[in-house]
Parts: sequence; C-alpha cells; structure tokens
Amino acid sequence: MKILGRTLLVLVLVLIILGAMLVLSASSTYSEIRFNNLYFLFKSHVWKVIGAIGALIIVSLIPYDFYKKYSKHLLIGILIVLVATFLFAPKLKGAARWIDLGLLRFQPSELAKLILIIHLAQLLERKGELIKDFKHGFKYAVFWVVVVSGLVLIQPNVSTSMIIVLTSFTLLYVGGSRVKHLLGTTGAIAAVGGAVMLLFSHSRERLAGFYTSITGAGEPNTQVLQAKIGLGSGGFWGVGLGHSRQSDLFLPESFGDFIFSVLGEELGFIGAITVLLIYLTVFVIGVLISKKAKDNFGKLLGFGISFNIVLSAFINAGVVVGALPTTGITLPFISFGGTSIIIFSVSVGILLSIARETILFNKNTLDKIEQSGIEV
Repeated sequence: MKILGRTLLVLVLVLIILGAMLVLSASSTYSEIRFNNLYFLFKSHVWKVIGAIGALIIVSLIPYDFYKKYSKHLLIGILIVLVATFLFAPKLKGAARWIDLGLLRFQPSELAKLILIIHLAQLLERKGELIKDFKHGFKYAVFWVVVVSGLVLIQPNVSTSMIIVLTSFTLLYVGGSRVKHLLGTTGAIAAVGGAVMLLFSHSRERLAGFYTSITGAGEPNTQVLQAKIGLGSGGFWGVGLGHSRQSDLFLPESFGDFIFSVLGEELGFIGAITVLLIYLTVFVIGVLISKKAKDNFGKLLGFGISFNIVLSAFINAGVVVGALPTTGITLPFISFGGTSIIIFSVSVGILLSIARETILFNKNTLDKIEQSGIEV
C-alpha cells in the first residue's frame, strides 16, 4: 500500500510540474500582450500550484472517515453556494459559474462533484442491499444526483453536469444498483438534459458545429481546428518544450481547456500518449487503493475519485482531437485554473488518506492478533 501511495503522489507531481511548464509556454505571448509581463499568468499558476500541493498534503493527513460524518452537511452547503452562484455571480462568457474570492475565481461546480461523490459513497454504504430497491434506496441517491447536476446545468455548465451524472451513475453501478434502474433513470435524465441543452445558444452552436464537422458538412470551430493543427505539428517527437507556435494567439484558451494541444505540439505523439497513460495509471492505482480500503465507504469513495480524474482527462483529450463536442472541462493537474487543480489535488489527498488509514488499520489488526497469541 505504501508503494501505491508513493507512486500515486509521484505521478501527480509529475503532471503538476509538467503542467506548470506547459502553462509557461502556452501563456507567455498572451501575458506579454495583455499584461505587459511575460510571466504574469505563469506566476499566478505557480501560486495556485503551491496552494494545491499544500491542500493535498493537509487532506492526506485527515482521516477520510471525517467526510462520512459530515457528507450531508457539506452537500447542503455546496447546494446553497450553487444557488447563490446562479443568482448573484456575474456572467462571464454567458455563464454564471464563478465566485471571485480575490486571489482566485472559485468555481463551485468543481467542488460539488467531489462532495457528491463523498455523499454517494456514504449513502451506498449506509443503504447496503437496499440500493437495489428503487423505492427504499436508489431513489434517494438519484435525488441528489439530479439536484446537483441540475443546478450546475442551469448556470449553464452542460459539460460539468454531464460528468457529474456519468461519474455518479458509474459509482451507483459499482455500489450495487440494478442496471434496469440505472438505464431507465439515465434515459429520463438524458431526455430532460438534452431538451435543456437546446435552450442555451452556446450549447446548440457547439452541438451543431460538432455535427457538421464529423459529417464533413463543415469545418470544426476555430479552437478545435487550431488544436488539431497544433497536434499535427508536433509529429511523433514534438517540437520541444517552449517551442509551441499555436500558443502565439493562434489557439484560443491554449493555456486552459486546450492545453493538451500544446502538449502534443511540444512533446509530440509520444508525449501525449505518455500523459494519457499516466492518467490511466493514476486510475488503476486509485482503484487498487480503494479495493484494499478498510470499509465500503473508502472503497466507493476511492473509486469515485479515481474515475472522476480519468474521465475528465479523456474527455478533455477527446475535445481537443475533435472526437467530442467542445466543453469547458480542464485537463486535470495541467490546465491553468485555480479551482480545478486545487480540487483534483484535494481528491488525490483523500486517496492518500485512504491508503494511509488502510496501512494503520492493518497494522493495528496485526498487533491485536499478535497480542492475543494467535499464530498468523
């Protein structure tokens, strides 16, 4: 278990350090033109990285049982924040998703994903076999999924809402829910969610643009087109760190949601594949840690967190290569952005807490067996 925890920490730190290097490369031109300072956004990102690593360390030392006790309180709290964000937050790019905290813009939906995973893990453990019963178990879990994803959807934040539903329903499946309940509820949510998506102009435009691009009836939008050019320019080995040309204002959001394109351009196909393999490895390690947890809450919480990380990573990559409609999903640990890197780091801190608590539990169990005189 120690090896798993240490390997996980090293891989995450590699992604964070690589992310800082890519943010420096991708944001320098924009920073120079917008702020007259080549390192403006990079310095901002470094402070967020320091905060994220600090949060990871602190959370890893907190017994994960703590979250079980207060999961419902945390969930109700974040629901209030989501409502306040929708009602009072200023609109940026047509959406009210952020709260300005001074040092950074906080995006409550990112925290809502993590808190919902915590509460569902607690609920699944508490309900046990009752989760197979729609009336006495399953409907309570779905209620919270619908409320959280619905509040995120109306911001509007369609992509994060979809990730919340996908992660939650995968966790419910792993937790023992019946497939027929999951399929029926998924169909209903998809129908309602799809109808709501069509109400927002930016969602309609993205879906229409994606459809025309995959059918050959039109070109991808500017971001995806420039992202593909960047990926293609990298070839197999890449042009080298710091030598991206697409980040010179050709590719919008090159240091944010589309940083995977800069990664592919500078490190090539081999670098892009390596990073995706790191995400897969993080997921596998997370699953192994969760399987060995001392209780079902730890098992389910660890799986939910691990799945959320890998799902976000592959959706981001899928958008950049044009396989999925454009979303606002960041590349975990790498993209510029305070809320994302901090919440993902906190998530890894919880995984490390699960690993640490499992080691302590096993040690205490072994000590009790030895003290009882039973041969092992």
